[in-house]
Amino acid sequence: MVARSLAIARNDLRIVARDAFPVVLLVIVPFVGMVFMKPAFRPTLRAEGLAHANGAEQAVPGMLVTCGFLLVSYVGYGFYREHAWRTWERLRASPATTAEIMAGKALCSLALAALQFVLVFGAGSLLMGLDVRGSWAAVVLVGAAFGLFVVAAGLAVTAVCRTVMQANTIAYLGTLLLACLGGALVPLSLLPPWARTIAPAAPTYWAMRGYRHAIEGGAGDALAAAGVLLAGALALALVAAWRMRFEQARTGFA
Repeated sequence: MVARSLAIARNDLRIVARDAFPVVLLVIVPFVGMVFMKPAFRPTLRAEGLAHANGAEQAVPGMLVTCGFLLVSYVGYGFYREHAWRTWERLRASPATTAEIMAGKALCSLALAALQFVLVFGAGSLLMGLDVRGSWAAVVLVGAAFGLFVVAAGLAVTAVCRTVMQANTIAYLGTLLLACLGGALVPLSLLPPWARTIAPAAPTYWAMRGYRHAIEGGAGDALAAAGVLLAGALALALVAAWRMRFEQARTGFA
């Protein structure tokens, strides 16, 4: 079972490697955002009581969370391109089960999420002056939980959408809305009161809460935030398994 899923994931990664430009955007876009947003966040963070803050504490995780949601579309691409290339029926005719196919597609996107995490936090530490005063282990745990959540969200969106345009619309609108509401693009303290009230309903709120506490030293709160993200990932994975219909015709790129 695992071997078949890994074979599907390897094939998808080879396809991605042939045209890596979209993947490069997963790193370039957050890095450009960090460069411009870091100076703007510095006074806000210091006003919140972080005297040592240089702005990277918000800019690095904020841009990672914002651009991480772009992976929702990447998950869908793994399914929709099979329909566009007329290879979907061949994949279904293989010995791989429905669960194995879904797992293989998810593993490819999880690998991209891990690569994005390493490169963005690496750039944040080496070039943006991000100082993790808390625990790198907690940072990694929050990153893993967030990656699982985003991939599960991608599977759920793919399960309920028949066309790639429907999936992209949900993914892009969700990225912007959740990034704003969860305090990724704008620190939570600067949001209007009504937004701060409903912010805990957004997964981005918990991702940012987890990252900020892991960076600043609150490992316990970071673990709690990771737990919320993992619970959300499980719920979305169950929705995807319930709604995914492999026999349903889908419209890809062609």
